[in-house]
Amino acid sequence: MKIKVENLSLEEKIGQMLIVGVESNRITERTKKLILKYKIGGVILYRRNFNTYEEMINLIKDLKELNKQNKVPLFISIDQEGGRVNRMPKEILNLPSANLIANKLGEKGIKEAAKITGEILSKSGFNMNFAPVLDLKRFDNKSIGDRSFGENIECVTKYGIAQMKSFQDKKIISVIKHFPGHGATKEDSHYRLPIIKLKIKTLEIEDMKPFEEAIKNGADGILVGHLKIREMLDKEPCSLSRKFIIKYLRKKYHYKGLIISDDLKMRAIKYRYGTTKALTKSFKAGNDITIFRFNEKQEEKAILNIIELAKAKKLNMYRINSSVKRILKIKNKYELDEEKEFEKLDLENINEKILEIRKMVLDN
Repeated sequence: MKIKVENLSLEEKIGQMLIVGVESNRITERTKKLILKYKIGGVILYRRNFNTYEEMINLIKDLKELNKQNKVPLFISIDQEGGRVNRMPKEILNLPSANLIANKLGEKGIKEAAKITGEILSKSGFNMNFAPVLDLKRFDNKSIGDRSFGENIECVTKYGIAQMKSFQDKKIISVIKHFPGHGATKEDSHYRLPIIKLKIKTLEIEDMKPFEEAIKNGADGILVGHLKIREMLDKEPCSLSRKFIIKYLRKKYHYKGLIISDDLKMRAIKYRYGTTKALTKSFKAGNDITIFRFNEKQEEKAILNIIELAKAKKLNMYRINSSVKRILKIKNKYELDEEKEFEKLDLENINEKILEIRKMVLDN
């Protein structure tokens, strides 16, 4: 696939900037409309989308088959971290959390676990994973806690980059998260808007440091968290703040990869802005891709509003074209192709590998 941005219509460009949740274990009329009418750039799948491994791969095959009618392949994404963030069907054993593996097995264990996860995802038809978590473990709470590699900046950086590169080696686009650092607050953006009370200078030399080093090591995508930095005096959270996204990611760190907003359906955003306003703010802030899953009427209204704003020249077309170029560049780099057959995973073999790691981590 070597599609150029010039070959896409306005609607196709805007569609590429969206990753949308799927509501079922099959292709519904809503999903069909999002793919065929609105030309969405990708989907994100969760555990609720399948009960068995067979259901999972059949859904992915059906999504790819449907999208063959479009010019650009889909991102088939997931956030498979292991530990308590596990999206895999029950036939696949779960790997321990990043924190446990880091503490017990170090960099070698992190690489081996990431290699296994990458193999599961690539052979099952996925091409994007929202991992690793590069947040520091400042607090022992549910929002981050054991999802982080640890408290030590150097270790989080080293392990995070090792995991990222292991995914990339398996042809999985690795999206590091949650910039500028969800570990800097006890609150959970799934439920309310967290306020980071640390000084920006502290964030730069501590919480943002793993992200800075990952950028230097070839990060393809960065997910920006729904986090508000008190010192910035910006009324918007980082994920919807043009000032923050441009100043820190694009300019300060000379970052040229994908910038992705965390899911707009989280209560930190949904209840604060509503659907249409939130999607508009995400586009205006400079996110290349926005993730969301609303009800059918709300999401269609929000997408149509973006198209109308673009037609009325109330959105910057240069900015939209730049985002779509970055999206196409990544899809080309990873050779996304709906025609490409993917192998069926050897469940027995992969579970043996997972068991080895579980024994080393949990038995010590």
